[in-house]
Amino acid sequence: MNKLKSTTVLVVRRNGITVMGADGQVTMGSSVIKHSARKIRRLYKGNVLVGFAGSAADGLALMERLETKLEEFRGNLIKACVELAKDWRLDRSLRRLEALLLVADKESMYLLSGGGDIIEPDEPVLAIGSGGDYARACALALYRHTDLSAEDIVRESLRIAGDICIYTNQNFVLEKLE
Repeated sequence: MNKLKSTTVLVVRRNGITVMGADGQVTMGSSVIKHSARKIRRLYKGNVLVGFAGSAADGLALMERLETKLEEFRGNLIKACVELAKDWRLDRSLRRLEALLLVADKESMYLLSGGGDIIEPDEPVLAIGSGGDYARACALALYRHTDLSAEDIVRESLRIAGDICIYTNQNFVLEKLE
């Protein structure tokens, strides 16, 4: 089976506004098989943004578990992330899930992995996926050297990543928390 490659997901916070964006491309082998995949969801009463890179089924399963943890811990994002990361690393069936998550609310953002990683960035910019490094580099430059809004930084960084990364397209979905 050909390995699926897909996605660029980016989150930026500036001036109290958090914006997460993702492209819509899914690639199998040398073919684009979908142009408009939706890789970002709102959880916990619309107050948490989650984006995934990797297997769609795995990413969606992890989002469902995170939603359960958010409900259990009444929206406490870090507690929900820690508990999800513990389960993901220790549970035999969850360990096989192949995805990364970006999780953000109005105050914090984290990258979660199956290795138990919960990474909070030094600057309020994080990215994952095939084009994640391109988008993150662009977003950091724009964040540091311009006064662009979080939304404009995300949009322009995804556009540039899509120009460079063959696994990223120009069909973006953006979600904003104000």
